[in-house]
Amino acid sequence: MISYDLFSYKSAETTNHTFIDMPDAEVYLYPSLFSYLEADELFDTLRENILWEKHKMQLYGEVHDVPRLTAWYGEPNKTYMYSGIKVCTNPWNANLLKIRERIEKISKIKFNSVLLNLYRSGSDSVSWHSDDEPELGINPVIGSLSLGETRVFQMKHRYNKNLRQKIMLQHGSYLLMKGKTQHQWLHQIPKSKSIKGERINLTFRVIK
Repeated sequence: MISYDLFSYKSAETTNHTFIDMPDAEVYLYPSLFSYLEADELFDTLRENILWEKHKMQLYGEVHDVPRLTAWYGEPNKTYMYSGIKVCTNPWNANLLKIRERIEKISKIKFNSVLLNLYRSGSDSVSWHSDDEPELGINPVIGSLSLGETRVFQMKHRYNKNLRQKIMLQHGSYLLMKGKTQHQWLHQIPKSKSIKGERINLTFRVIK
């Protein structure tokens, strides 16, 4: 029986973040990149002002509601397609630019777009996938900021089914995934009956 293990980690050069020790991956967790107060303010502003959309997707020949609200922001003409859904770009707003500036300093990369997800309760989720669409290029860098309710981020290796990880993404935390991670690992946010609160996730990326 395969079991989930909490991530193992190694101390990184800089305090306040952790290198998650996983084969075929390069993953860093910043558990409190934004202070609790900053995260509160950002959550409220984004919840109110982002142009949230409800999409449908086709699964096993049937059409279903995507179990979360989404929004796509970034540079002009950075169209993105995932799960059969094509989204067009909304222009950056001041709060997204503020977040991007903070994370780019530690990520050492210039992001040109961001996908936002609003999980309205534990009934909202995202199923197993990887962020490896062709427009993201080889070894894409994904910067993921979490605001609101803590949710579990599950990962499993594409080829070695015994390799799994579980990371708790809390309010104000930032997860940076680099290298071969998206080609070698899948991830999901599972449903949870015990969770009632909302969570906003922002996954910054580079569209080629």
